[in-house]
Amino acid sequence: MASQHFGVVCSCMIMMMIIFLGASSAVEGARDFKVGDHLGWHEPGPNNISYYIQWAQRNRFQIGDSLVFEYQNDSVLVVEKWKYFHCDTNNPITFYDDGNSTVILDRSENHCHNGQKLIVEVISPQHMAILRPAASPAPAEDASSSSELAPSPYYHHHHHGSNASSSTSRFMMIGSAVMALLVTFVVVLFAFGVSVV
Repeated sequence: MASQHFGVVCSCMIMMMIIFLGASSAVEGARDFKVGDHLGWHEPGPNNISYYIQWAQRNRFQIGDSLVFEYQNDSVLVVEKWKYFHCDTNNPITFYDDGNSTVILDRSENHCHNGQKLIVEVISPQHMAILRPAASPAPAEDASSSSELAPSPYYHHHHHGSNASSSTSRFMMIGSAVMALLVTFVVVLFAFGVSVV
């Protein structure tokens, strides 16, 4: 009888470790994506206005991932969906010009109409296993742009913990560990015949 209880306790501990490791691996997978890969963030050529859309289609983003925009004499605007589709740059949600406060954009709306825009779809960690094998490079718009669209997963793992996503990750890990301990405790109580009211 005692060996049976010991076996249940061991099984519960193994289950708790599996839950904790699964939760921590989902959180630790945060990545930095350099938008546009080696080309960075700039107005694409007239024959390649879908470049950033195709770049986003080649990548899969998760909660906690970061988009790194590298540019000169330009900016990044976060806008609502309607404004995105209409290239409306008025009253953006967020405006970035990272240390280039003297940059003057004389044709900001033209950049958007010329293809310098990006949609990012953030998916939950549960869907990553399903989508990752299906991720493939989007077909090039035309033959002249195919060399610029060669697939290259240009991302880096986070090495610093000073941002908000890092604190969210720690919170999720701690919450997962507490939940796993609680589940294990309840299972062990039931295994030993203790009723919980």
